[in-house]
Amino acid sequence: MPNDVMTIRQMCDAFDVTPRTLRFYESKELLSPIREGSRRLFTKRDRARLKLILRGKRFGFSLEDIRQVLDLYERDGSNAMQAIRTYDLAKERLIQMESQRAELDVAIKELKAELAEGERMIAALRQAAE
Repeated sequence: MPNDVMTIRQMCDAFDVTPRTLRFYESKELLSPIREGSRRLFTKRDRARLKLILRGKRFGFSLEDIRQVLDLYERDGSNAMQAIRTYDLAKERLIQMESQRAELDVAIKELKAELAEGERMIAALRQAAE
């Protein structure tokens, strides 16, 4: 087997994903391994794409957003459109994440207040029972 391809098991080990994950990304046409019968061989291109897919998922991008970015890749190295689209998506996602964080901060503060009130109520109930 050439050094520039990896089996599905090697990909799973290298990227800490399951075979099901790789088959899913293949079914969504995000990866296109070489097929030798039922065997899949992943190229350097597939590995680079998987790195981008996993990074995009970690940041909360949709698979459609990831597909759009991957589809903008130019083999000649002139990836200005890909870089611009990635930057725009990242800015939008950061705004969403910061908004979610602000909402979580409010919810956490409210929940802590509710828990403190609950502690006071339980303490009062225990004291009354004594």
